[in-house]
Amino acid sequence: MNKSENKFDTSTLAFPIGTFAQALKVHQRTLRIWDKEGILVSKRTAKNRRYYTVDDLKRGELVLFFTRNLALNISGIKIIFAILDEGNLSESEKLNYIKSMAKKANISEEEQQNNILKISSKGRKPSNNE
Repeated sequence: MNKSENKFDTSTLAFPIGTFAQALKVHQRTLRIWDKEGILVSKRTAKNRRYYTVDDLKRGELVLFFTRNLALNISGIKIIFAILDEGNLSESEKLNYIKSMAKKANISEEEQQNNILKISSKGRKPSNNE
C-alpha cells in the first residue's frame, strides 16, 4: 500500500454531538450555542441530528483558545472569524477594519456598549479605547 492509499478526507469523518463535546471537553449546550451564533455550525444528518467533522474539531479548538486563553466573548469571536475570512491588514487599518467587521457580523454599537458594561460589572475596568 502506498502513501496515497493511506490518506482519507478528514472532512467526511462524522462525530455525533456527544462524542464531539467530549473531544473538546465542553457541554453539548455550548456546541448548540456556538451553532446558533454561527461560530461553529454543525452539519445535519437526514434525521436532522447534529454531526461534526475533524475540520470542525480544529475550528472548535480555535474557539476554545479564544474563549479560554483570550477571554473573548461570542461577539469578539465573530469579529475575529470575520477578519480571518477577509485576509490580512496593516497595523494602521486594524481599528477601522474591526469596527466594520463588527457591523458586518451584525454586532450593533449598542451591543458593543453592553459588552463594555458587562466587563466593568465583573470588576474589570474597560480600557480607555472602549
